[in-house]
Amino acid sequence: MGNFLDHFNDTTIILLSLSIILLAGFLLTRITKPAKLPNVTGYIISGILIGPYVLNLIPRKMVDNMGFISDVALAFIAFGVGRFFKKENFRETGFGVIVITLFESLLAGLIVTLSVHYIFHLSWSFCLLLGAIATATAPASTMVTIRQYQARGNFVNTLLQVVAFDDAVCLIAFSLASAIVNANVGETISPSEIIMPIVYYIVAFAIGFVSGAILSKLMTPKRSEDNRLILTIALLLGIAGLCAAVDISPLLPCMIYGTTYINMTKDKELYKQVERFTPPILSIFFVVSGMNFDISAFDTLGVIGAAYFIIRIAGKYLGAYLGCTVAKTAKEVRNYLGLALIPQAGVAIGLAFLGRRILSDTMGNMLLTIILSSSILYELIGPVCAKIALMRSGAIKTDETAIEKR
Repeated sequence: MGNFLDHFNDTTIILLSLSIILLAGFLLTRITKPAKLPNVTGYIISGILIGPYVLNLIPRKMVDNMGFISDVALAFIAFGVGRFFKKENFRETGFGVIVITLFESLLAGLIVTLSVHYIFHLSWSFCLLLGAIATATAPASTMVTIRQYQARGNFVNTLLQVVAFDDAVCLIAFSLASAIVNANVGETISPSEIIMPIVYYIVAFAIGFVSGAILSKLMTPKRSEDNRLILTIALLLGIAGLCAAVDISPLLPCMIYGTTYINMTKDKELYKQVERFTPPILSIFFVVSGMNFDISAFDTLGVIGAAYFIIRIAGKYLGAYLGCTVAKTAKEVRNYLGLALIPQAGVAIGLAFLGRRILSDTMGNMLLTIILSSSILYELIGPVCAKIALMRSGAIKTDETAIEKR
């Protein structure tokens, strides 16, 4: 089916598409706000509605060419998260955060692996890869929900540190699972394809650290606000671009960039300035995420996919609860942290594509379908669960006291 924008030139298509995306996201939040739902939920639903699979207001080629928005949005989000990793904060929660991250990620993966194998009698190869992917958490929607309600406190600090480390644990878990599966199914993927992403991340971490150090030297007292923003974003996009060149997430390197800067300068104002710049980028990111979802994929999700969806949530919650118990966190953190770890998207989808190459065609396609279909469900319910967790933990008091401008 054609699209009315196809009759225009490329420049017009791009500009009108961006206008429609931003307006659709805004209009849907007019509905989700009275329903007490986070903005992210409205953005994703609006993307589904205007996307190629429903109203088809945006051309398919435009949707396909907007993958870079994900990298840009994650880069900005990660930089903002970096400010929560001040040395004094990390000294208080450092060991506990590592314990919690290991429990919530690995226990979810273990439960998914064992459940899918013993309930559905699928091969260990399939179950190991699915379990490894289950360890991943997508932090973007949770972080935007935190920002929307201006949540603060120990719960938020712990949550942000856990989701930041989560991807690293997932990458290691998937690498180990891939090595085991590869040994059983033959040479479908070379060892370098498993090891190199870890090497790339190490290099990217170093680049993030150096970039933060450089930015701290460039931010002289006489530097104007405009140039402060220009320099910050220039380095941020550079890091994201280098990560994209080797197909790794910019999340952790950009977080280290932000962490390095805050610890070297104690300059909180820069983060506030960047935050004022990002709302349209984040809106486009989540709307485009919704546009990429094919509703017909639910037809192939099946019982296995539904079981994965539910079991992973249970595993994340139980793992977070046990991790917090071992780390002796406050009761509010222990009881509600797991609710804020539900979303799953970018990293998991990328690993699912790699997993499809390792497995046979049938099992590989099933793995990819399960992750793609469940991801949109996670992204829809994740912000709502995150809001509940933030309210119950006291990070935001009530809807009335939360600062939420219309």
